Amino acid sequence: MATRHDTAAPPAKEGGAAPARPAGAASDSAALRRRARQSRRWRRDVRLSPYAFVSPFFLLFLAFGLFPLIYTAWASLHTVELTAPTDMHWAGLRNYTRLLDDDFFWNAARNTLTIGIISTVPQLLMAMGLAHILNYRLRASTFYRVVMLAPYATSIAAASLVFALLFGRDYGVINWVLHLVGGGRIDWQGDTWPSQIAVSSIIIWRWTGYNALIYLAAMQAVPQELYESAALDGASRWRQFLHVTLPQLRPTILFTTVVSTIGASQVFGEPLLFDANKGASGGAEHQFQTLGLYLYEQGWVNQHLGRASAIAWMMFLILIVIGIVNHVISRRLRAS
Repeated sequence: MATRHDTAAPPAKEGGAAPARPAGAASDSAALRRRARQSRRWRRDVRLSPYAFVSPFFLLFLAFGLFPLIYTAWASLHTVELTAPTDMHWAGLRNYTRLLDDDFFWNAARNTLTIGIISTVPQLLMAMGLAHILNYRLRASTFYRVVMLAPYATSIAAASLVFALLFGRDYGVINWVLHLVGGGRIDWQGDTWPSQIAVSSIIIWRWTGYNALIYLAAMQAVPQELYESAALDGASRWRQFLHVTLPQLRPTILFTTVVSTIGASQVFGEPLLFDANKGASGGAEHQFQTLGLYLYEQGWVNQHLGRASAIAWMMFLILIVIGIVNHVISRRLRAS
């Protein structure tokens, strides 16, 4: 009877070398480690890439937004002159208390308010009307939209200088037209209300088309079914505008009102260039001097950087109040 021979390899002796690992197992282990490293890199990339993409904004904001804001707040608590910006003397709230007793500051605040109202209300009303017209199917609608945006793209300096010529007292086109129709000549730069109306007209001309395009985009987002339902109920186009378009545009109207109000509180270039003397006084009697002009006059003409910093922070507080009012109104609109 034949005996069976065991072909298995003899066991390794104690203290001897371990059997060699197959080459395929080693390559699989390396591939697993490589995939693990790639997975970790992918997770870090997914987690950190959004911060890297938005980091340029925050770096620029820290350099040109937050640091000037903090430095201005610090300078507003000191007496410091433009000729020696590093020579600061602690003044506490003295710059702010002086502003509250300064008639020129309150005059600039009143002028800013009146110019803001005169420019914002007609501007938004005209923008709404133009957007409503452009919302219909018109030939060359793209051309009209470009024309609407052209004043916004025009330089403030060029627009202000042209309007200063139009509103000239002796040789201005506006007074020439008034003379043709039997009206008297108006001193658009010397009188209070005419000068503020003239400055407001520059703002209206520049920003009406911009707001009209914003309203137009919001109107085109209104569902067409609402207009069809209103038409079936016998509503005219005017009633459709009142009862369909305007309620749908409430958030957009609030947005443009807030943005226009913020812009009106910072008006600077228009009154500066409209002044015949090209100074920061806003006319011979400060009749159209805004807060922005008053800040410029105190900081760069009178060289009182501490007082100018206090004016800047007063304007910043005004913007905060506007933002709070916007938040309250927005919450009530959403609740309704």
